[in-house]
Amino acid sequence: MQKATEKTAIVTGAARGIGLATAKLFLAEGWNVAMIDINADTLRKAHATLPADKTLAIEADVADPDQVADAVKRSHDRFGRIDALVNNAGIAIFGPILETSFADWSRIMAVNLFGPFLMVQAAAPLMAENGGGAVVNIGSISGRLASTLRVAYGTSKAGLAHLSRQQAVELGELGIRVNTVAPGPVDTAMAKKVHSAEIRADYHDAIPLNRYGTEEEIAEVIVFLCSPKASYLTGQMISVDGGFNATGIGLPTLRGAK
Repeated sequence: MQKATEKTAIVTGAARGIGLATAKLFLAEGWNVAMIDINADTLRKAHATLPADKTLAIEADVADPDQVADAVKRSHDRFGRIDALVNNAGIAIFGPILETSFADWSRIMAVNLFGPFLMVQAAAPLMAENGGGAVVNIGSISGRLASTLRVAYGTSKAGLAHLSRQQAVELGELGIRVNTVAPGPVDTAMAKKVHSAEIRADYHDAIPLNRYGTEEEIAEVIVFLCSPKASYLTGQMISVDGGFNATGIGLPTLRGAK
């Protein structure tokens, strides 16, 4: 066990993308980081690039209660405390509502919604031992705005937004703050895989900042929410989306009319 005065964060889905960027930023700020991911090979490769004395890699499925309990216990045993939990693990399966199988619906709900529920249940009592901490649940603009092909994914993220508020209300007296970060279009591996040139152009036309975000920009907001600078901020959803959620119709036309 490392000295228990060093702050520790648990980050799920930490093998790549926003999760890995967040883990790296926590490390840069002097935190210890327990990295949880279901993909053992990707996690091993990511962990190998980071300082071994400040990190712990754990293969686990956040939708499995036993694996969650074990992962949180191992994190606490290694570092002696838990100060922040970032529920970033998530999956997306896109398809028409009438073609979405119950198996796909159930798995998306299990990872995106049940996972953060289980992780908070396991971590909150340990956070409370040191006076509290911070939870950041990673939502999505798809949890704010309905869209095609996202019935399961969008619904899971909308549910997660309300779960975050429930957690904030009930855990506040333990000194635990809970907020949601809702990224807009971000240049992640998933986006590069599923966003065609036409989709990217549509997003650019609807985003006031006229670009995709970066994984590091999302990580900056996450780490801020876990810091003392956000000590009176809880129960909120923050859209990190280049203004996408604030945009009305006709943006390309209005731009051309300047």
